[in-house]
Amino acid sequence: MEITGEVRTARDMGLVACTRCTKVWSAGTETCARCGHPLASRDETSLQRVWAWWLVGMFCYIPANLYPMLETRTLVSSQADTILGGAIELAHHGNIGIAIVIIVASMLIPIGKFLVIAALAFGTRYGSTFTPIRRQQLYEVVEYIGRWSMIDVFVVAILSSLVQLGTLAAIRPGSASLFFALSVIFTMLSAQSFDSRMIWDETADDPEPSGQKPAAKEAAV
Repeated sequence: MEITGEVRTARDMGLVACTRCTKVWSAGTETCARCGHPLASRDETSLQRVWAWWLVGMFCYIPANLYPMLETRTLVSSQADTILGGAIELAHHGNIGIAIVIIVASMLIPIGKFLVIAALAFGTRYGSTFTPIRRQQLYEVVEYIGRWSMIDVFVVAILSSLVQLGTLAAIRPGSASLFFALSVIFTMLSAQSFDSRMIWDETADDPEPSGQKPAAKEAAV
């Protein structure tokens, strides 16, 4: 949709919005009277928290892939599988669909989240070749899919509670399940710490390229 007229930000109009309840207040207001959340036009320490949670999440994700996620014990044997090893085992038994879901949810999505969060943080500090609209979309995708990264932990918890047959067979979570859950939590905190309003700051004072129509520039913003 084409936007006509001058586009003004809340900061230009002397306003600041609460990031918790979205109530708008005059600039200079320190605390939201509706929910009590501190108000700030921009969170200057946002990137520091993003990188702190990101690094802790990465440190937890490494042992989550090295240690067993699931330990299966029967009367005659015992087996411990990592995330990748369990997916390969499922594929060998013909459960290719489930194996693909586990690989996507437990490996591709977490790695993708790490890369996107790092790209957003770097782009905010040093500039990015992606447009602000594209970066905002990437941020919203990371925020949305964060909760689905726990699917592997849920599967382990369900199997551990259902398959308890005494000395015949038992399934229990491996040490990797704890590291994986912590990694997911820390990456979610990293994404939530990012102040997405900073994505748009670089467009505030950008000079208009020659030959570009004002309406087209406003539509991009």
